[in-house]
Amino acid sequence: MRTELGRITKATFGFGGYDDAMVGMSVTLGGDSWGVGDFRGTWADRTSRAEWTVDDQRGHFADAVIWLRDTLKAAKKRHVAELVGTPIEATFEGNRLTSWRVLTEVL
Repeated sequence: MRTELGRITKATFGFGGYDDAMVGMSVTLGGDSWGVGDFRGTWADRTSRAEWTVDDQRGHFADAVIWLRDTLKAAKKRHVAELVGTPIEATFEGNRLTSWRVLTEVL
């Protein structure tokens, strides 16, 4: 496991995630020699073969918005676009992002 310091380089709310078929928060994180994306949200549409309910979808949307609220508060920002440039700490296992957080200590 390793940690890297970096910044939020892009932050959007809308279609994204797997094949842009999901709705939620997309964040691009990066440092001097690395970059990675993170997405919080859920599928935009439900097919008849889906193994989840509309109530499940609502719960995932609620979780994504609560996560966004907490991230905005930690970054001391009011809007998604203002997150760009916010310092972060990212944790990786191998090349896989496992978590990240706003570096509140430097704000």
